[in-house]
Amino acid sequence: MRILYVIQRYGKDIAGGAEQHCREFAERLSGRGHDVEVLTTCATSYVDWANDYRPGITHERGVVVRRVPVARKRDGELFGRLNARLLHRHRLAPVELQREWMRTQGPYAPALPRWLRRNASAYDCIVFVTYLYWTTWAGLSALAGAHPTLLHPTAHAEPPLRLSLFDELFHLPDGFAFLTPEEAALVASRFPSAPAGEVVGMGVALPTSTKGTLFRGRAGLGREPYLLYLGRVDPAKGAAELVDYFVAYKDRNPSNLKLVLVGASVMDLPVRPDIVHAGFVEDEVRDSAIAGALALVNPSYFESFSMVLTEAFAQGRTALVQARCDVLAGHARRSGAAIPYSGFAEFAAAVEMLHTDPRLAAELGARGREYIRREYDWGSTLERYEALLMRVANARAVAAI
Repeated sequence: MRILYVIQRYGKDIAGGAEQHCREFAERLSGRGHDVEVLTTCATSYVDWANDYRPGITHERGVVVRRVPVARKRDGELFGRLNARLLHRHRLAPVELQREWMRTQGPYAPALPRWLRRNASAYDCIVFVTYLYWTTWAGLSALAGAHPTLLHPTAHAEPPLRLSLFDELFHLPDGFAFLTPEEAALVASRFPSAPAGEVVGMGVALPTSTKGTLFRGRAGLGREPYLLYLGRVDPAKGAAELVDYFVAYKDRNPSNLKLVLVGASVMDLPVRPDIVHAGFVEDEVRDSAIAGALALVNPSYFESFSMVLTEAFAQGRTALVQARCDVLAGHARRSGAAIPYSGFAEFAAAVEMLHTDPRLAAELGARGREYIRREYDWGSTLERYEALLMRVANARAVAAI
């Protein structure tokens, strides 16, 4: 098949979950003999959408990547005001105000839908990744009803999903590829008359042997136990709450346990010897950080899959997860490998159990690895996905006759 992915930003140095999701599928489908291309912008940062890449075509790990420039950087102050005003009113906000919110959120790249209108007929299926951004909203609107389209919503129960602007968007694609049963249920509940979708999941590779010594050496951790947070260090991801909980726990329970945060930070962190911010690290070091951790912590209230959690499971590491996130709680329930917590008291109790009983952490981690082997093998995931792509392409072809 000839497949085109459309996404707001793309590249090996971009750490976003949807972006990694897109890259994994694109590269692996290319490796299975499909002709895969990506249409994206020149931006690397979701904060301002500045044009960091050059426009034009590159070839990246078997995938043709075509980048178009962002016409205007995001005005953070204007978007903040619009966001606060709009999300407070939800579905009652005027449609034109919602459209301006979408354009301001960005990345606003008018060349992208223009290119799609001219070239979409060359592809068997056009796949849009993540529902939230202008590239999906404008791109799907440009193609709907004329070309085979599939949407990976990567949806979670966040305030923007309640906007009436998305009522139309979720009726435009020919099908959906969902990451989890929880995501599928959320979309079905929010958009009951939307097209059918399928839970495809996300493949996760099982590493053969990863050691934590590389990361420990770089971070100066010695043999001290640590909880690991992976991803953008951002209050919106629950990072501020996690830091507050950890500080409160350590003040009540002095020990050698540390909190290690790996990823770029957009918030201030307290200066304490038991909190280590390692910043952005290359993949090998990141894998080593997982391997050496007592447990991963994912405190996010909004997840559609959580690749960091499944990567930790793949390495036999247990996790503490936000119980108020349906996706994380679902992974914990189905795997038996993670401890969900709600509030400080449950967080503190879970940390104390794992810190004082390493055998429990090892047992839970082993369950996580088996869960990945059972549910998220790349081979079976790609077979399901290829079948879905073919159904979407064929259904549109039949409709056009």
